[in-house]
Amino acid sequence: MKAIETTATINENGELTLDRSLEVTKPQRVRIIVLLSEDDEADPDETPTEIAIEGIHQGIREALSGQTIPLSQMWDGIDAE
Repeated sequence: MKAIETTATINENGELTLDRSLEVTKPQRVRIIVLLSEDDEADPDETPTEIAIEGIHQGIREALSGQTIPLSQMWDGIDAE
């Protein structure tokens, strides 16, 4: 058995809509485990997909335009304990 983790939304009718395609190549029955937050708020540690994608796009734009810093400078000013 193969496990695939993804996110989804449950609408007011109790229907599940996946945030992305699972890229499964043939129709088949599957088992679903749904993990619900105990409160109505989103997990504060989970970055919404739209924000994550925009961050990736911004990083690509900066890299393509040469707006980068050397790896050796990335830790400057960060104090590790």
